[in-house]
Amino acid sequence: MKLTGASAAAYFGKPDPGAAGVLIYGQDAMRVAMRRQEVIRALIGPEGEAEMRLTRLSAADVRKDAALLMDAMKGQSFFPGPRVAFLEDATDTLAPAVTEALKDWRPSDAQIVVTSSNLTTKSALVKLFDAHPTARSIGIYDDPPSREEIEAVLRHSGLREIGREAMNDLLALAKELAPGDFRQTVEKIALYKWGDDSPLSPTEIVAMAPATSETEMDDMFDAVAEGRGPAVGLLMRRMEGQGVLPVTLCIGALRHFRTLHALACDPRGPASYRLRGPRRDRVQRQAESWGPRRLEDALRLIVETDLTLRSTSRAPAMAVMERALIRLAMMKR
Repeated sequence: MKLTGASAAAYFGKPDPGAAGVLIYGQDAMRVAMRRQEVIRALIGPEGEAEMRLTRLSAADVRKDAALLMDAMKGQSFFPGPRVAFLEDATDTLAPAVTEALKDWRPSDAQIVVTSSNLTTKSALVKLFDAHPTARSIGIYDDPPSREEIEAVLRHSGLREIGREAMNDLLALAKELAPGDFRQTVEKIALYKWGDDSPLSPTEIVAMAPATSETEMDDMFDAVAEGRGPAVGLLMRRMEGQGVLPVTLCIGALRHFRTLHALACDPRGPASYRLRGPRRDRVQRQAESWGPRRLEDALRLIVETDLTLRSTSRAPAMAVMERALIRLAMMKR
């Protein structure tokens, strides 16, 4: 049976205890692993592995001895409760062994959980689980997590009091970070808010969010837009050390000043919706201090710099970009 969308998301948190098994596959190994952990925990509980009700099998071992999967499925634990036979990194070469196990599966046997990052909808394993009357197959894709998935992560971490703006910031953060990084960030926020019953604020999210190269570029463009010329050189050296290309900086500067121009022309414009927490107010102040006309002059300078960087000029590209940013900071002053 194939599950998609909301039914798949709900199944991860509450799998069918009477099912023969579940196949979880997708290109993002981190997402597959997170979903696998969620399913196994829901099936056998937090103490299931300690009570030896979880048997882990690698694809290489089952490829050498197909009977291992059947033994894990039929074997009994010293402790009572549901059991799981977990087969990791499976490929279609294991389809015969999994087929035999599903055919011989009985309600008293361990549920079979199979994961893979090398399958497609036309793979033999996927077709096997799709056609089985009680087994499930769930594909994990690179789509941003839904609001329901994010809320489930928040509930699992114990975060209950979340304001509207803070929730919007968390939704935006979930689209920017990898699933594992987002979950770790939420756990860090939950630890910070331990014993604090006040609603989560955007400021706290910004303080807990991991720093990225994009965040440091924001610092660069803030320094330029606020006329802090001396800080530009230091930030440029840091960007250069991280391997950021001059063209990348130019594109980022163009995006930032276009946002300022949109806000200067219409403070309620859609550009403001892409900003989180205190940064929204900071960028709004930058737009107000520049004004539409000076921002148009700044955009013109950035476009000219971009053309120079993409031309056959022999001038050092990073020096050209640094000179342009310093000129922009001086324009603000």
